[in-house]
Amino acid sequence: MTRAHQIRDRLVDHADASGFGAHGLHVRVGDDVAEHRWTPDVREEIHSVAKGVCVLAAGLAADEGLISLDAPAAVYLPDFTLGDGVDEVTLRHLLSMSSGIDLPWSETLMTDWPDLAREFLSRPSRGRVFQYSNASTYTAMTVLATRVGDIVDFLRPRLFEPLGIGDVEWERCPRGRIVAGSGIALRTEELSRLGRLVHDRGEWEGRRLVPASVIDAMHSDWVVAGANPAYERYALAGWDGPGTAWRLHGAYGQLLIFCDDAVVTITADDHFGADAMSAFVVDTLRA
Repeated sequence: MTRAHQIRDRLVDHADASGFGAHGLHVRVGDDVAEHRWTPDVREEIHSVAKGVCVLAAGLAADEGLISLDAPAAVYLPDFTLGDGVDEVTLRHLLSMSSGIDLPWSETLMTDWPDLAREFLSRPSRGRVFQYSNASTYTAMTVLATRVGDIVDFLRPRLFEPLGIGDVEWERCPRGRIVAGSGIALRTEELSRLGRLVHDRGEWEGRRLVPASVIDAMHSDWVVAGANPAYERYALAGWDGPGTAWRLHGAYGQLLIFCDDAVVTITADDHFGADAMSAFVVDTLRA
């Protein structure tokens, strides 16, 4: 039995014993893979893990010279009215939630204003202060779309098709833009392919798809985010922790956990059990 299978079995036993609402599990340790399902293998919303896909899109565009992550976002949106201090906000700030612009999440976020990106950038910035908001990622992709056109069309030949992930649909707002911070549905194994790509620093089956520097930035250059364990620091879509690991974390327990040579992918419907499950995953990988 490989280490991937041993870890898989421990995680399955723990999920069952704890009542964690897992749907699917994929464990990769080196080249070894083990999987398990609790529910039918269908595509499910990955929630904020989609923010990581947005980072990959921005990194691809920057690598092609279409945009700069460190230029002020306003350069690409010349007709937008800006709040105080927003002229210094960059695409990197938007993707790392460090724009200092406050616009909380709500169930009607995409329809509360005629244009969410305009509303977001019209508000004042408090400087490089962490403020988690789906509006920030949405605005980042609005900026990117000025240079690449439709984000899904841009990503299809560069990311989705090479990974063998076909027919990707991304939820859209009334203006036709992707909602960005969520809105993608994938099967557990499809999500694990993104995890493998990230773990391998942008390479897929010997082919470079994404610049390594962009992958590295997903878990470096940390922004202070708060005091709660595993939510203390945030980078480009990545959370620092638990422990020495880092992760992409979507609501209701959508997880890509990176720890040394291992990637653990979890899909679930258990918002409040996800943190404990993440901690158990890392403890198991470290054992």
